[in-house]
Amino acid sequence: MKGIAVTLLVVLAMATFVARPSEAAITCGQVQASLSQCIGYLMQGGTPSAECCAGVKSLKDLTQSQSDRQAACECLKKAAADHPNIKPDAASDLPKKCGVPSSVPISPTVNCQNVA
Repeated sequence: MKGIAVTLLVVLAMATFVARPSEAAITCGQVQASLSQCIGYLMQGGTPSAECCAGVKSLKDLTQSQSDRQAACECLKKAAADHPNIKPDAASDLPKKCGVPSSVPISPTVNCQNVA
């Protein structure tokens, strides 16, 4: 009987975990760490450094699910709003300049719920 109860608890725990795949696992700390080498570029424009582009690629690798992309978008939106010195064009061009296709926009005005 005890074995059945343990098995039932394990199955319930697994069902709870499987039923919540849309929850974002990425944190704002991870997003900020990924793009920390990009601050100079984001404020001055020009050409992003290799370290910055590595961070952009890392962020793309961390945001495989829609919920992660939406969470990262919210983090970037807040960071962009908190740092008015960030050039909007530099921010929006960053993934392209690094050659990294990205579906996580960097903008203080984006609606992150529309991020696919």
